[in-house]
Amino acid sequence: MFIMLVPVTAFYAALLCLCYLYLSMLVIAYRRQHKVSLGYGEDKHLEQVIRCHGNFAEYVPITLFLLLVAELNKGAPVFLHLAGASLLFGRVLHAYGLRHHHGASWQRVWGTLLTFFAMLGLSALVLIEFYL
Repeated sequence: MFIMLVPVTAFYAALLCLCYLYLSMLVIAYRRQHKVSLGYGEDKHLEQVIRCHGNFAEYVPITLFLLLVAELNKGAPVFLHLAGASLLFGRVLHAYGLRHHHGASWQRVWGTLLTFFAMLGLSALVLIEFYL
């Protein structure tokens, strides 16, 4: 029986899952407090909280999948950790900026850049290292 361990992906997946649960709880708590069961009810703050959660859910899965593929293909751990940390800090920073500021903020800009750095870096690692 062949067992492949993926400790780097597992580490970042666990931390990102905790972040996702936190964002989920913010949405649930705000909905309960303001009695909004569906949508955002024209409440701009609730819309921000929902978008924090949704934006996280949009970017994290594909990037974690790329991290897993890179790790399974024996990508260098230093690059895997760099990408994982970039994704984690990028998503946390972006969520903070989106939740606490209307419009653009440095947290959203840097959070997006860090997330895109992770996505682009992992895509390049998988394509260049393993297929070119």
